[in-house]
Amino acid sequence: MKAIAAALAMILCAGGALAAESSCAAQATEKKLAGAAKTSFMTKCERDMKASCDAQAAEKKLSGAAKTSFTSKCVKDSVGM
Repeated sequence: MKAIAAALAMILCAGGALAAESSCAAQATEKKLAGAAKTSFMTKCERDMKASCDAQAAEKKLSGAAKTSFTSKCVKDSVGM
């Protein structure tokens, strides 16, 4: 299980451009993931997207409600659900 998680982490890190172009849901479908593998992938992808969106909000110097709103929309768009 740890090997699978490490492989997914490497794919996500190496495929940063791919992640920016397609949503987590689209990537899961493309990889034909189902069940526990899809759940694990979606959880990690959503966590990674939240970190990325938080960084973008920091770059834009957003705070309070603006940051929350921006981050929520960014994550929702990135995850694709």
